[in-house]
Amino acid sequence: MLAGLAAFQAAPRPPLPPPPLVIASQGRARVFDYGGDGPVAVFVPSLINPASILDLAQDNSLLRWLATQGVRPMLVDWGVPDAADAATDLAGHVADVLHPMLRTIGVPYHLVGYCLGGTLAMAAAALDTPLSLTLIATPWRFSAFPDQARDTLQQLWESAQPTVDSLGVLPLEILQTAFWLLDPDRTVGKYARFADMEPGSDAANSFIRLEDWANSGAPLTRAAARELIDDFFTIDLPGAGRWEVSGRTIDPTALTCPVLQIVSTTDRIVPAATAADVGHRHDLALGHVGMVMGSRARAAVWQPLASWLSQTHPSW
Repeated sequence: MLAGLAAFQAAPRPPLPPPPLVIASQGRARVFDYGGDGPVAVFVPSLINPASILDLAQDNSLLRWLATQGVRPMLVDWGVPDAADAATDLAGHVADVLHPMLRTIGVPYHLVGYCLGGTLAMAAAALDTPLSLTLIATPWRFSAFPDQARDTLQQLWESAQPTVDSLGVLPLEILQTAFWLLDPDRTVGKYARFADMEPGSDAANSFIRLEDWANSGAPLTRAAARELIDDFFTIDLPGAGRWEVSGRTIDPTALTCPVLQIVSTTDRIVPAATAADVGHRHDLALGHVGMVMGSRARAAVWQPLASWLSQTHPSW
């Protein structure tokens, strides 16, 4: 494992794909336009880890591929918050950041949320109805997370509060600790396997890109971290039907647009039991990250998603 970790740290980094055009912005956040002909589909990533998981490499990019399949994909990048953003909670990310950017796009759009981005996208769809809403590995019933994971997050939050109060943000490294504790043997094992990979091989480059993504990302604002841990994971406001954005209670079953949920029955990060009971549900057995960029993602997720989004008025 130590040999693999040292090799990973010393390895040259594969080139990043060229940046797309910026079509909208709101403060530190931006919307990237990937081009293509067809209906617009705005992808909302999680606030945790970078949005680049949907555009990981030139030859492994859900968004660049969709641009060739009768869809015009766009990607929200939340930017990097600082102490001045400390009071922006999750509801504020929807009401004051995401919603204003969506309103400047100027054409009807599909909305696609990944992970916690799907939770925020549900709220955005309640404020302004999109052509459709797609939820990929999206949590809604936070009480369905394992008790151990919820307790670990609460303990980390309590221990980190003096630091968070001082900085105005929750550093990503603290949240990463919770992910590592889900399966510490896997963290050791993956670096041990990297030690045996041929330097510069496709497998090695893919590992480097994914690990660099997993180990990078912006911090959470203090208010977003507090809401996520205290209001979502601890008392489950969304699952209890009590989460409000812009004075409106967010009820997934009240959405008037078509809804597609892509749920993995083997997801260790966002268990299938946390999904909302809404729309058409498409179950599969891929990992939380593998379902958007893994070797089986194109057949299992990309192609069905392209078919769904390429229709102006989608039906499953």
